[in-house]
Amino acid sequence: MASERETIIELKNFEKKFDSRVIHRGVNLSVKEGECVGLIGGSGSGKSVILRSLIGLEKATGGEVLIHGRDITPLSEEELIEVRKKVAYIFQGGALFDSMNVEANLAYPLREHTEMTTTEISERIGRVLHELGLDGTEKIMPANLSGGMQKRVGLARAIIMRPEVVLYDEPTAGLDPYNTKRIQEIILALKKQRGVTSILVTHDMPTAFAVCDRLALLLDGKIVEEGTCEELHEKSSIMHKFISGERT
Repeated sequence: MASERETIIELKNFEKKFDSRVIHRGVNLSVKEGECVGLIGGSGSGKSVILRSLIGLEKATGGEVLIHGRDITPLSEEELIEVRKKVAYIFQGGALFDSMNVEANLAYPLREHTEMTTTEISERIGRVLHELGLDGTEKIMPANLSGGMQKRVGLARAIIMRPEVVLYDEPTAGLDPYNTKRIQEIILALKKQRGVTSILVTHDMPTAFAVCDRLALLLDGKIVEEGTCEELHEKSSIMHKFISGERT
């Protein structure tokens, strides 16, 4: 049961503002080991800000951002590098290096942060590309990849270090049904086969229902409701009204 697992990610009274603009007013959220939580909310509600704060790209204005019980907010950039080896962020656009081919993009974090040999790096790249259905793409430049393939290569680079946590920022945005299904299958495989803990930010509700164990609705700077997909299908829930386009 999820309740018996260790809490990997926890936000406690998380606050964030940019100058005088308040984004988050006390967000509380926890994610347990091996769990996938969908973070839902309107455009501009600060969902991506939360993900960026979980790897130290943004600093909390107040409250705590805990990974394995350790508040990462006061950590130095050098200390955050160690956190980022275990917590991967999947950017919306893939964020690939345009000047590097697929193989070089995937090799970069391994060369920077491990002592793996060239042969070991090549073997791991081959395995990850195979897992994601990207065999034979090693020498292709990002500009020559389709949108769906760019998303999968970005995911491959994020998981090449075998992180414990994966943060997905709109991983299916702009994809056709076929590639959306491929991304869903990859997320489920990472959860089931590797026990990856994850947060999924998305407006794609079919994907959220397909891969998430729980959903949390971000509204007016706070988590106003959370629960399993089944629980939140109840017509009385705020989440149901949000998904249905009703006023909340």
